[in-house]
Amino acid sequence: MAKYRKKPVVIEAIRITRDNLNEIIKFTDGDDSICTPFFDSPSRPNEEQKFAMFHIHTLEGVMRADIGDWIIKGNNGELYPCKPDIFDKTYELVVE
Repeated sequence: MAKYRKKPVVIEAIRITRDNLNEIIKFTDGDDSICTPFFDSPSRPNEEQKFAMFHIHTLEGVMRADIGDWIIKGNNGELYPCKPDIFDKTYELVVE
């Protein structure tokens, strides 16, 4: 049986924190139909809101991304979430 090695791929990614909503919006090209934030307290004024999670529309359907997770941009611009432990085992920093 033939064996194959996965080709190395350089991806773009951003880690979700409670304070980087603007960076995530920029990373996802501001398209909230693809990456929708959900806030922990919608009744607070906008400038004080902290998001709690995202719903990301992926090729496999809608997936949830939580604080601490990574959002990865694939080769064709598609987005998908990745848990931190999987991200650390799979990726290493190339350029910051």
